[in-house]
Amino acid sequence: MKTTITIRVNGEARSVDVMPTETLLLVLREKLGLKSPKCGCDRGDCGTCTVLLNGDSVRSCLIFAIEADGQDVTTLEGLVEEPPTPLQQAFLAHSSFQCGFCAPGTIVTATELLRKNPQPTRHDVQEAIAGNLCRCTGYEPIIDAILDAAQRA
Repeated sequence: MKTTITIRVNGEARSVDVMPTETLLLVLREKLGLKSPKCGCDRGDCGTCTVLLNGDSVRSCLIFAIEADGQDVTTLEGLVEEPPTPLQQAFLAHSSFQCGFCAPGTIVTATELLRKNPQPTRHDVQEAIAGNLCRCTGYEPIIDAILDAAQRA
């Protein structure tokens, strides 16, 4: 049995019919056409599906879409600005990503961190991104970029 939910995605109210077992990730990608949240593991381990739910980072593969009814969801698409934000500039300056698969989830996580803690320590950054797996960079360019962004802001 389908249920109609309304969620505010990247500032825009969207109504969508969902099945009780459909995840927020599936709805964002397949029904609403957003491609930044990725399905990497489908069990919350890799962080590629990270979005902000009411300002807090969550793994969208672990949230049923129906749980997001009436909530605010922000994906990477909702964080992109022109000109680029200090965080975006720092990621570019530090060549923080190679393949880019982990980038959306990592950037969303870093955005939450810097909103809640504008001057994080290296340890704070490491803790914040611990759930975002990256197979390419070894994490140092990512950590350096987040610390740089904190200084730029």
